[in-house]
Amino acid sequence: MKIFKRVLILLLIVITVIMIVNYPKLNILSGYSAKNTASSVFVANRSLAFTDKTDNNFAPVNLADDEVNLNTKTATSSAFGLLTRKAIYRKGLGTVLTLSKEDENAKYLVPDRVLAPNNITPYPYGNGKQKDTLFTNIEYTKLNKTVASVFGRNQSRAVLVIYKDKIIAEKYAKGFNKHSKILGWSMTKSVLSTVFGIMEYQGKLKVTDKAPITSWQKDERKNITIHNLLQMNSGLEWDENYDEISDATTMLFLERDMTKIQENKPLVGKINSSWNYSSGTSNLLSGIVRSQFSTHQQYLDYWYSDLIDRIGMNSMILEADLAGNYVASSYAWATPRDWGKFGLLYLHKGNWNGDQIFAKDWVDYVTKPAPSSENSYGAQFWLNANGRLKDVPKNMYFADGYQGQRVYILPDQDLVVVRMGLSWMDENTFLSGIISSIE
Repeated sequence: MKIFKRVLILLLIVITVIMIVNYPKLNILSGYSAKNTASSVFVANRSLAFTDKTDNNFAPVNLADDEVNLNTKTATSSAFGLLTRKAIYRKGLGTVLTLSKEDENAKYLVPDRVLAPNNITPYPYGNGKQKDTLFTNIEYTKLNKTVASVFGRNQSRAVLVIYKDKIIAEKYAKGFNKHSKILGWSMTKSVLSTVFGIMEYQGKLKVTDKAPITSWQKDERKNITIHNLLQMNSGLEWDENYDEISDATTMLFLERDMTKIQENKPLVGKINSSWNYSSGTSNLLSGIVRSQFSTHQQYLDYWYSDLIDRIGMNSMILEADLAGNYVASSYAWATPRDWGKFGLLYLHKGNWNGDQIFAKDWVDYVTKPAPSSENSYGAQFWLNANGRLKDVPKNMYFADGYQGQRVYILPDQDLVVVRMGLSWMDENTFLSGIISSIE
C-alpha cells in the first residue's frame, strides 16, 4: 500500500509539472481556435461544423472544443476543459480575442465604408460579369489541368488566373465559390505596404523618414527608418515561431495592443543589415500609420477609402486588435476575386482604370531586395529575384500568407495568379504550368 501511495503521489507530481509547463501553450491553442472559429463563422459565414472539419482539423488545434453563440456572435474554445478563451464579433472590425469580461461590451469605432459594390461594370473594375473572351494563344486544356492539379484533400480552396485583365481560369473547392471570403494571413502585410505607398504618393510621409517612435529617441533605435521596417531589416529582436510560446504567438493571442510588442524589443542586429521576418514589425507599422492621423476614425477609414474600396475590394474586412489597430500582420479577409484586384493594381503599377493610386515607381521600391534577405524579400512582398522558383521569371513577386495564400504578380506575362490553400504546393510546377499554357 505504501508503494502504491508513493507511485500515486509521484504520478500526481508528474501530471502537475506537465500541466504547469504546458498551461501557457493551452492559452495559445484555445486562443487560436476561438479566434479562427469566430472569424470563420461570423466573417466568412461558414458553419461551426465546416470550420472544425476544414479549418481547425490539424494538431494540436483539433484538441480544442469549440462552441459558437449565434445570438451574441461569440465563439469559445476550451483546451481539455482546463482553459477557455472567447472571441467576439465586432461589426466592421471582424473578430477579436477578449482578455477580460469588460472587453465583451466595450464601445469601439468602426470604419465608415461609403462606396457600395459596383455590380454593373465587368470584373475587374467592377463586380459584374466579365465579357466572354477567348484568347487564341492560350492552351486552355493545359491551363485547366494545371489549375486542377493543386486541388485535392485539404490542398487548395481557390485558384484564379487573370490574363490581360480577364479571368481565364477559376476553380473552387467544395464549399467555396467566388463570394467566399478567405483569410489572407500574411498577405495582409502587402496591403499594409500599399497603404504606405499611397501615403507617400499623397505627401503624407516619406518611407525614408525615421520611424516616429518616441520610446526609441534615447538609444540607437532612433536611427531606424520606416524603410528599414518595411523591409524587415531593422535589427530589432523578434522570434517568429508558431510552434512555441514566442513573440509572434504572444502578440496574436495575448496582447491588447499588438503595435507595442515589437516597439519594446531591443536592437540585436545592425540596422539595414540584419533581415529578420517579423509580424511584430508589420503591426508596429500599422501603429505608425495610425500616428499620422489626428483621430482614430480617420485611421480606420483611410485603408478603405484610399485603397480597399477605391479599387472595389468591397468584400475585404480588416480585423483589429482590442486597442483598435488593424492587425496588419495577419488578418485581412477577402474573396479570391478581390485578392485578384489587389494583384492587378500592382500589375498596372498603381493605376486603377485611370486612377493613379500610388506612384509607378512604388512597384520598383517594393520589389527591390532587402539587404541580407538573400534576394527573397522586398518591402512586405516576397520575391523570386534569387531564382528559387527556377522555371518562373525572376521579376515575379508575390504576397504570401500562412498555409499557402498567394497573390502572384508576373509582369512579363501580364498575369496575376491567386491561390488560396490549406497546405504547401509545388509553386514552381504550378506557375510554370500556367505560364507555358500561354504562348
